[in-house]
Amino acid sequence: MPLTRRQVYFRRRLAVFGVLALVLAILVYLPLTLLAPLKAAALTITTPDEPVPAVPALAWPGYGASAIGAVGFPGVLAQSGETTALPIASITKVITALVVLQAHPLAVGEDGPTVTMTSADAALYGSYLAQNGTVAPVRAGLQLTELQLLELMLVKSANNYAMSTAMWAFGSQDAYLDATHTWLTAHGLTGITVLEPTGINPANVGETDDLVELGRIALTDPVIASIVNTTSVDIPQVGVLPNTNELLGQDGVDGIKTGTLDPFGANLLFSADYLIGGTTVTVIGVVLGGPNHDVLDHDILALLATVSSNFTEVEVAAAAEPFATYQADWGASTQAVAAGRTTLVTWAGTAVTADVEVSDLRTGHAGALVGAVTFTSGTQTVTVELDLGTDLDDPGPLWRLTNPAALF
Repeated sequence: MPLTRRQVYFRRRLAVFGVLALVLAILVYLPLTLLAPLKAAALTITTPDEPVPAVPALAWPGYGASAIGAVGFPGVLAQSGETTALPIASITKVITALVVLQAHPLAVGEDGPTVTMTSADAALYGSYLAQNGTVAPVRAGLQLTELQLLELMLVKSANNYAMSTAMWAFGSQDAYLDATHTWLTAHGLTGITVLEPTGINPANVGETDDLVELGRIALTDPVIASIVNTTSVDIPQVGVLPNTNELLGQDGVDGIKTGTLDPFGANLLFSADYLIGGTTVTVIGVVLGGPNHDVLDHDILALLATVSSNFTEVEVAAAAEPFATYQADWGASTQAVAAGRTTLVTWAGTAVTADVEVSDLRTGHAGALVGAVTFTSGTQTVTVELDLGTDLDDPGPLWRLTNPAALF
């Protein structure tokens, strides 16, 4: 039956409105889907289990008090024996040198002012010799530079020159003591007591943890670091004087100061450098109360052999090693990878932990920075950047148009 004019009219209107609705839907749907922001890719973080290296036990001396530390490793790594303050003897002279240099600074290569010895300085020779202290020749009128005074004090360990240097720098022993106590307090070395500048007084005492910190401070002064690594000095009108530290040059030892006090025994505040993988580690240690310096030196070398073996370089990240994976809804994936090979020096087999932080990602280009991973072992930390391993591209219009549920 032919359609009536009214039916034709309504059908035409319906078709027109249908087309208009379709056009309107397309005009809305297309930009919504083609321009809609993508959802962040699903993220999976990979935390590696780093191997724990096996290390030997430390070969501690069986006497006195001992402690080990290292530059860049805060505090003391390990200690043994007495924990109370013990006589430090001529280790005192390291403190005296630091306090003098604070008042009269020297740079490497400088000699400093010239100091003329007096009859009072000459009298100190006999005074300390009578106390069985180490001395070096002196006479009234002898002229020495500040650097030479420091060398006589730290290399020869001459008590008479330690006192003469303190008197020159501060004018009186009381003024020296005021400056020394202020310096010790400022550096937090409350476990060290100093009553005179040479160490011949057994009441000059120190706790091993503070003595390790003292060694750390001393090595930061390039003048002192250079002097204590000198095997001998040639002082005109005084002589060629060997360093009292006979371990210099053995097993990496490059400092710092001996101490000898009857009847307490032999002391050594020492430093030694070791190449651990590609990293140089400077060990600082102290042993107090050895029977004599021959036994002390032997035992320190044995201790250092085990100390160096307790440091291990661990590869915590290989170049391009993945630490996170991005998985996009449209099937594409990429990884957050280490920007480069990274190592961490560990102590005494301390485990390494990893903290991975990465940002959300929708699209990105290979090499883009997307996060970082921080590795920690004891007090040591190292951070490596994480880059995008490969491109994560937009899925394109076809996927967008056919996957509206993944967009909205």
